[in-house]
Amino acid sequence: MLIGSYQHNIDAKGRVIIPAKFREELGEVFYATKGTDASVTVMSKEAWETLGEKIAALPSSKTKDVRRFLFSGAAELVPDKQGRVLLPQVLRDHACLQKDVVIIGTGSVAEIWDAQRWEAYNEALAESQVLEVMDLYEL
Repeated sequence: MLIGSYQHNIDAKGRVIIPAKFREELGEVFYATKGTDASVTVMSKEAWETLGEKIAALPSSKTKDVRRFLFSGAAELVPDKQGRVLLPQVLRDHACLQKDVVIIGTGSVAEIWDAQRWEAYNEALAESQVLEVMDLYEL
């Protein structure tokens, strides 16, 4: 399970270190795509394939926008020996990633956020919203 948050920097070449604990979960090859809330979503090869199968099983007339959003900017990522991956410019632009980033685990996927956007998102998230959702499900 992908949990926790890690502060990192994107270097001048567009590379970022994926935390070792996340690399263990994600595998030797994993995928990144545009995420919601101006972030980058990172998932294992298995999760990526499952997502593709689910989308393919739906009528294309209902999924064309989703397919375009997810697949047009997606990238296969292979970490180097230092654990760095090259994030394509399209993904960096989508998430407004410049230098300081936060990589968070959300259970089955990871997200890469601009550090300032992540901070603003957390400040705007009301505790009552979280408690309301938690009331819907028993833990």
